[in-house]
Amino acid sequence: MFENKRIAVLGAGKLGEALITGMLDAEVVSRKQFIATAAHKERLEQLQTKLDIETTLSNGEAVRKAHLVLLCVKPQTVEEVLRQVSDLLTPDHIVISVAASVTARFMETIIGKPVPVIRTMPNTPCFIKKGMTAIAPGKHATAEHVAQARKMFDAIGRTLILDEKHMDAVTGLSASGPAFVYIIIESFIEAGVKVGLPREAATQLAAQMVLGASSMVLQTGEHPAKLKDIVTTPAGCTIDGILELEDGGLRVTLIKAVVRATQRARELVNG
Repeated sequence: MFENKRIAVLGAGKLGEALITGMLDAEVVSRKQFIATAAHKERLEQLQTKLDIETTLSNGEAVRKAHLVLLCVKPQTVEEVLRQVSDLLTPDHIVISVAASVTARFMETIIGKPVPVIRTMPNTPCFIKKGMTAIAPGKHATAEHVAQARKMFDAIGRTLILDEKHMDAVTGLSASGPAFVYIIIESFIEAGVKVGLPREAATQLAAQMVLGASSMVLQTGEHPAKLKDIVTTPAGCTIDGILELEDGGLRVTLIKAVVRATQRARELVNG
């Protein structure tokens, strides 16, 4: 799928590095196929040392040498970078963006020609190949273009194809969600300490418990409510804890957190 195709990673920060590493580990591309850019020479030297790939300070040079352009810059920088390289982009390129809130239509307008654009929304667990990435094709992107994007992000976790109208909601749930879950895990750890567990033990118990519960949802395909009922025995410990959660409004608070994060995603960038 990526044979003899070069990949330009514009703005190769942590996520860009994770994508490069994931694709290399999955053996879907070779090191010589990558060319990465960054704003600072020091970052390029880090990438060269760590990944042994070609780097440049010039986004234009990277685009000229590449077929697939992975846009890893911040949302507020997308327009500037696309204007730098728009003259160099052709319909034979594929532009894949990981920038939150920046629509495919906005990018297509800046490019000003029928270049395939794909908008994606990964999350930070991609750094350890446990990520979740939603993929939404623009109007010029074909099924083959989407398949290439999916192959890339499958190397660092799971992928899901969605209509672009859902992408801000994906940002609020899947991209912001890890922060909400970290707060929950932190609370479990403090609770463990409160009931007498050593902090290190509480940390391991809480984190593995959340990992295991999440894996049960994904691997069994069962509704979380059904899995909850399996744990909740009559007159047992769990039902008392659930009553405390309901009394504290945890369910509603988490829903409101995702709704607010989604609203904010819609406000980040015009377009």
